[in-house]
Amino acid sequence: MNKLHHYTTTLTWTGNQGTGTSNYKAFQRSHTIETTGKPIIHGSSDPSFRGDPAKYNPEELLLSSLSACHMLWYLHLCAVNGVQVTQYTDQATGTMEESSEGGGKFTLVRLNPKVIVSEKSMIDKALELHDQANKKCFIANSVNFSVTHHPSCEVKQQADHPNP
Repeated sequence: MNKLHHYTTTLTWTGNQGTGTSNYKAFQRSHTIETTGKPIIHGSSDPSFRGDPAKYNPEELLLSSLSACHMLWYLHLCAVNGVQVTQYTDQATGTMEESSEGGGKFTLVRLNPKVIVSEKSMIDKALELHDQANKKCFIANSVNFSVTHHPSCEVKQQADHPNP
């Protein structure tokens, strides 16, 4: 039997400047996202859609969710497979295509994880585990566009110690 998980967030529009949505330019796209016991995320639309560039937009949050989900699965798989990761960064990129009708969709997300491992013998397994992480990621399995990964892996550099 499959186990169900339930999540709740509260989104609140904070962009009413006094006249609500009386016209397209009369309101801000600002909003907050919150859930019990966690800091509030301040969001807006992308600046291309009259949003505040200082706030996260939904497209960035989707991209970040995919990147984080992949990383969390990857670190789990490394831990249970004897791969000691000491550093992980990902410069994820995404492409969204806007239609002539004003809608749009993501067509591709590319994850670019850069992993540092403790020993050279771990590099092959470290690279291989990205495929498994991609297959297990809850978020990647929930979207209808391609999520690819292009990892790199290096060995942790030891600090040089002068000989006594």
